Amino acid sequence: MEKHRRTILLLLLTFAAAIAGVVVGRTFVVPDRPVENALHDTLHKALDLDPGQQARLEAIEKSFAVRRRALELELQAGNARLADAIETEHGYGPKVAAAVDRSHQTMGELQKETLEHIFAMRAVLKPDQAEKFDQAVVKALTPRKP
Repeated sequence: MEKHRRTILLLLLTFAAAIAGVVVGRTFVVPDRPVENALHDTLHKALDLDPGQQARLEAIEKSFAVRRRALELELQAGNARLADAIETEHGYGPKVAAAVDRSHQTMGELQKETLEHIFAMRAVLKPDQAEKFDQAVVKALTPRKP
């Protein structure tokens, strides 16, 4: 009976520690905002866009959102293929390698299309706006020092 109580106590303590870890992580370890959010904020809040620019940027953003979603779905499918390959091979075999390569190709496509999207947005801006936008891009892509 005593051993059973100790086991239950250990399980409860483990569960409490896990919950505490989640709370601390969510409270104090906040992930950086994605680059695209920082750039979106710069575009719409700091650059004083005219209505024509806003309309063109909205069209660019809608078009990219569709393509980005398609690539994200392809990445999810790639993860499923990788999981199947790992389950089949139980090691780094040819199916796992092929799944990884395919996933990397999709990630590369997403990165390239994201950059094309950023440059398409930049093309809508006036020179002074483009300078501020460029600074925001560099800041978003440069690692922050702790």
